[in-house]
Amino acid sequence: MNIHKHARMTFHGRVLLAQRITVEGWRTADAAGAAGISVRTAYKWLARFRAGGEAALHDASSAPGRKPRATSGETVAAIEALRRQRLSGPAIAHSLGLARSTVGAILRRIGLSRLAALDEKRPANRYQKAMPGELIHMDTKKLGRIDGIGHRITGDRTRQSNRRGTGWECLHVAIDDASRLAYTEVLPDEKKGTVCAFTARALGWFARHGVVTARLMTDNGSAYKSHDFRDLLRAAGVRHVRTRPYTPRTNGKAERFIQTSLREWAYAVPYTSSRQRTQAMPGWIDTYNLNRPHSAHNGLSPWTRLNNLLGNDI
Repeated sequence: MNIHKHARMTFHGRVLLAQRITVEGWRTADAAGAAGISVRTAYKWLARFRAGGEAALHDASSAPGRKPRATSGETVAAIEALRRQRLSGPAIAHSLGLARSTVGAILRRIGLSRLAALDEKRPANRYQKAMPGELIHMDTKKLGRIDGIGHRITGDRTRQSNRRGTGWECLHVAIDDASRLAYTEVLPDEKKGTVCAFTARALGWFARHGVVTARLMTDNGSAYKSHDFRDLLRAAGVRHVRTRPYTPRTNGKAERFIQTSLREWAYAVPYTSSRQRTQAMPGWIDTYNLNRPHSAHNGLSPWTRLNNLLGNDI
């Protein structure tokens, strides 16, 4: 209930008014004076209480009971039918001889004001591999280099244009689909050589923790399509799986992990330099892997989930 700032009575005040009169025996005029309302208003709420109890003391809808000039159901149906043929609002208004504002209001009311509402939403394809290493997700995210505390922390965008040109560095991530165990590095770029070197280190890191990689999923970036990257995975016995073009949700676990990294590490503290931010990453990723509860695992950390799947005692 959206109470007006000058409202004298709320639901609880109306109940108190009715109880004072009907239970405690107050005179209606006295109860009205104590509530700061007129005697006439007090009698109105008292009559509603006697007719319907406390439920009748809630605010009633301000919509009129009758709408003699409302658009007919047949017209609404015609508007919906034309909209489902992907006609625009002005085209529908011209076709039916209606005002554009009328057509727009009806389209908003029936939930078809945007053309996207006409498209059938595909059900989410959620999956989780049964064993660690069945699928490793890999992705990158550019991070602006830090030269002092920026507008994300201070909220001050003045003289921001004078600070441009600081450059970029790149967060590389690899995350196991089954356990959500993650390996990350901040590197200067996302070129072929950098990506291949990171991938080799990531595969070795997972292997040292008992995760033998069978498949590796990436997007269609040039580094991931290079012959060097292909040869690296072939030598490691890893099958390369690429996402569907223009469909980042295919690699959703890496995308979601990057969002978590940005929120809880990269933008969580007002770092004064890129080096300070990079130095903070190992501590955060250790906390993520070892202690942070993960909603996909009913509150278990990735490390606990990994050992449960591998049958290890921890």
